[in-house]
Amino acid sequence: MFWPMFAVAVGFLGLVVLAVFAVRVFWEAQRLGRQVEDSARRINRAAEELERASLSAARAADSL
Repeated sequence: MFWPMFAVAVGFLGLVVLAVFAVRVFWEAQRLGRQVEDSARRINRAAEELERASLSAARAADSL
């Protein structure tokens, strides 16, 4: 009777470990998503600034 109970306990502990890892992966995926969103915002802002700068440079070149 000991070995079946031991096997059930080990199986339960294995599921607990898998659940802990699943939660950690979820948290890290959420964090990565926030970082990607922040990076996308920064890239868009830099692209807009670059576009404004290129328009200014084009106007300056046309006035020469």
